[in-house]
Amino acid sequence: MNLSKQKKLVARTLGVSPKRIKLKTETPENSKAIKEVISREGAKELLAEKIITKKPKKGTSRTRANHIANQKKKGRQQGHGSRKGTAKARFDTKERWMIRLRGIRALLSSLREQNRIEQATYRDMYMKAKGNFFRNKRHVLLYIEQNNLLKEKEGALE
Repeated sequence: MNLSKQKKLVARTLGVSPKRIKLKTETPENSKAIKEVISREGAKELLAEKIITKKPKKGTSRTRANHIANQKKKGRQQGHGSRKGTAKARFDTKERWMIRLRGIRALLSSLREQNRIEQATYRDMYMKAKGNFFRNKRHVLLYIEQNNLLKEKEGALE
């Protein structure tokens, strides 16, 4: 039996697509009740009796997006094919410089506080660091070792 007219009527009543209307025609009484619907009031009554139901709206699944987000959180998917900006746009050179210089300055201050280098040596190396002489903290330690800048009473650097 064709119930498309009734389906359209109920869909208009609810303001949804006829595809989202479900008619429960398992029993002959239900089928007869649905077939006799000719008004919006009749449709609302059958909705209240759960003979006609509205299917939930389908959304876009977030499963794949969540998986990609988890991978990115772990540091994956950052290869050349995924990059849009230049290296400078992705990580500012000034920001990188500030991080490096702060690390070097912290190392120099800790060495001075532990009395492993003299004040004059500290000043000289501080200015070298400011002038971009050292590549990183390891380079600072190598420079100290090669130039024997440690005080005599202390041993080699760890």
